Amino acid sequence: MTSDKKLTLSVQYADPRLKEAITRADIRRWAKAALFAPAELAVRFVDAEEGRALNRSYRNKDYATNVLTFAYTEDTESDVTQADIILCTDVLLREAAEQQVTIKSHAAHLIVHGVLHAQGYDHETDKEAEEMEQLEIEILSGLGISNPYAVID
Repeated sequence: MTSDKKLTLSVQYADPRLKEAITRADIRRWAKAALFAPAELAVRFVDAEEGRALNRSYRNKDYATNVLTFAYTEDTESDVTQADIILCTDVLLREAAEQQVTIKSHAAHLIVHGVLHAQGYDHETDKEAEEMEQLEIEILSGLGISNPYAVID
């Protein structure tokens, strides 16, 4: 699934805790693997306070979530995908520990998930969720990352 499509990428570490562990090069590789068309993406790492405020303001959910995607060209005729992808460091760290996966592999999963959302994929219905999860599994496999939906014994 690796894309040769053009990617313009901005990475912001408002919460700098993962700046050394998750590099711009990592994010670029993961995002390009999930792209089907050229894209202009901003990826921002935030703390729980900012993550909660964004989720409350834009989704009316009063908690910090792992990833938020703000897709700007989803319903347009644009050939370039434009989106902001917000990752909450606190949630990412907690989930990686709970799922017994590395921070890097969980971050890769969230980036891939966010990039797919930016391109119009969703998981509102069972059918959409199944399609999106299968794409994530295939893309992550191509990156050498295990199935994030596999049940841990």
